[in-house]
Amino acid sequence: MTDPNPPAQQQGSPGRTGDLDPAPRDEMRDYIGRGLLDGTVALVTGGDSGIGRAVCVAFAKEGADVALSYLSEDDDADHTAALVRAQGRRCVTIAGDLGDAAHCDEVVSRTVAELGRLDTVVNNIATQEPYDRPEQITDEKWLRTFEVNVHSYFRVTRAALAHLPAGGSIINTGSVNGLRGNKNLIDYSATKGAVQSLTYALAQSLMDREIRVNCVAPGPVWTPLIPATFPAEKVESFGAQTPMGRAAHPDEIAPSFVFFAAPSMSSYYTGEVLAPVGGETMPG
Repeated sequence: MTDPNPPAQQQGSPGRTGDLDPAPRDEMRDYIGRGLLDGTVALVTGGDSGIGRAVCVAFAKEGADVALSYLSEDDDADHTAALVRAQGRRCVTIAGDLGDAAHCDEVVSRTVAELGRLDTVVNNIATQEPYDRPEQITDEKWLRTFEVNVHSYFRVTRAALAHLPAGGSIINTGSVNGLRGNKNLIDYSATKGAVQSLTYALAQSLMDREIRVNCVAPGPVWTPLIPATFPAEKVESFGAQTPMGRAAHPDEIAPSFVFFAAPSMSSYYTGEVLAPVGGETMPG
């Protein structure tokens, strides 16, 4: 962002990219691919906007065909697909709720049916809602957060294992809040901590199959999720707490996913958490 802090604003959930002020950098316009993913196929959940969009475009620029799943944001998904196809790559868009177990299987089966294979899985979808007090989190809301943010990651991964080859890659999107917690995002923080532990466990379990499992755990990133889930006054100061004094743009995070997806870059990396957090340091 030119201004390190966005103006106060709010959207209905799940949020739309076109309504963000300022517009995010999420199209990887300055990114130059080197063929690192030539001939491969990637599935990116939550690929319609934000980090997911930037990852889809970066993968396309590196030579991958892409399937992207999303909840209901048709305009955002169509725009991301157009960006992928502009790179001469195929793109499949799959709408639906990954909080539903059957849909997790469906996104994998459709990817393979329509694109012919599957080499990289990016588990990226997330939901969050801030609360002032733990007692405000109902069982329904707690379980919904885990269904989307954790259970979908495992279910999509489980379905993908029948198709991923040796050298394949699974990349989970974590969060700085999973590393240090957040008093107003208790259930979200818990899910992101679970994602990071799931990454460690899966990396160990899949070592003998030569499938690498890693995690990218960003700090604040300017995406539609922010004004769709935070009150306007919190959006106005979003990212200001980082040492860099601002939130990241999705374009600044997506290269981390390219690194983990490309065997030529990260063949000796599995069970790692890469945390682009704008200069924040944490013990441990």
